[in-house]
Amino acid sequence: MAGQMGGNRSTDVIVLGGGAAGLMCAAVAGARGRRVVVIEGSRRCGKKILMSGGGRCNFTNLYSAPDNFLSANPHFCKSALARYTPADFIALVEAHGIAYHEKERGQLFCDESSKQIVAMLLDECAAVGAEIRVNTSIDGVARDAMGGFEVTTSAGIWHAESVVVATGGLSIPKMGASGIGYRIARDFGLPVRATRAALVPFIVAGAARPAFAELSGIGTTVEAACNDGLFEAGLLFTHRGLSGPAMLQVSSYWQPGDTVAIDWFAGAPVGDWLEDERAARPNARLASALATRFPRRLANWLAERCTSGNARLKQLDEAAVTTLVDQLSAWPFSPDDTEGYRTAEVTIGGVDTNALSSATLEARDVDGLYFIGEVVDVTGHLGGHNFQWAWASAKAAGEVI
Repeated sequence: MAGQMGGNRSTDVIVLGGGAAGLMCAAVAGARGRRVVVIEGSRRCGKKILMSGGGRCNFTNLYSAPDNFLSANPHFCKSALARYTPADFIALVEAHGIAYHEKERGQLFCDESSKQIVAMLLDECAAVGAEIRVNTSIDGVARDAMGGFEVTTSAGIWHAESVVVATGGLSIPKMGASGIGYRIARDFGLPVRATRAALVPFIVAGAARPAFAELSGIGTTVEAACNDGLFEAGLLFTHRGLSGPAMLQVSSYWQPGDTVAIDWFAGAPVGDWLEDERAARPNARLASALATRFPRRLANWLAERCTSGNARLKQLDEAAVTTLVDQLSAWPFSPDDTEGYRTAEVTIGGVDTNALSSATLEARDVDGLYFIGEVVDVTGHLGGHNFQWAWASAKAAGEVI
């Protein structure tokens, strides 16, 4: 248990944050015989785990690989991911008797509840004697006179040889998210790359919004592209703009002013479809033809916005056909903004990886200080990849602290 040091409490390792990365790291370090204290600001640990995956936690992805992550240094995540794979975490889940299933494209979910993942992590921590203190805010971290660290919290001061910052990013502030991890990094001279909301719905403003709102709740599968991001997945109209997996994915690549290209046919050859429709039903109007592939309201909406309007298919000349194919396969969507951190699943950017060891996640110039999980400038695609980074980065640090 924690001891006393100069009237203050002391331990070997202090983990700041009781989320996915923090709990995993505490369990790994504790298994090595290290005395670990986890400081969590909320009233309970793992709140983002609990709400993830619709309450069933998409805890990893079978195909998680470095290509599924964004970072200013795309090579940084390779070491940790290679040493702790999805199969490793699946083995832990199975050891705890948690039933799971693959939903799609390697995404693994609990059969029952995300509460099982939190309980598993807490059980792992309890088994190695890791102490968890909830409802305790972090005021700051500084070097102490012994060459270790002094962590000032709302419940007093702690001293430790090592500190692991697993405080997450800025996404979903109502869940307790804050910028404390970035502040700690800056206090120790580590650079922090600009942050923004990622895996987040898009919004449109002004006169354009009602046109989207009238289709709220309608969804379809599309292929969406923005900068280096290209994804085939679901799109969902909302009363404020566009959401769904395809939009969430490309939001990680989008910057204000960028245009998202939407292929309503999800990669299928629009020209071939249109040729077949014109041959089979030359007198049909465009909206009727589109309604064979899309919900009627969406078909009407698309037809109204195409240059050819709701013309009969036989009325389309060669130039009109070319324009229509281009519009349906690369429809330009220019969001006014995203929903921001309020609903973002993750934060892009964070502690600059150039300041960290890719093998251990330790700050290169600050012995004993580690940064893991979302606080680091490593952001995964939708579908369990961000949890896999949490597990892998936690394992890398937990093995050496």
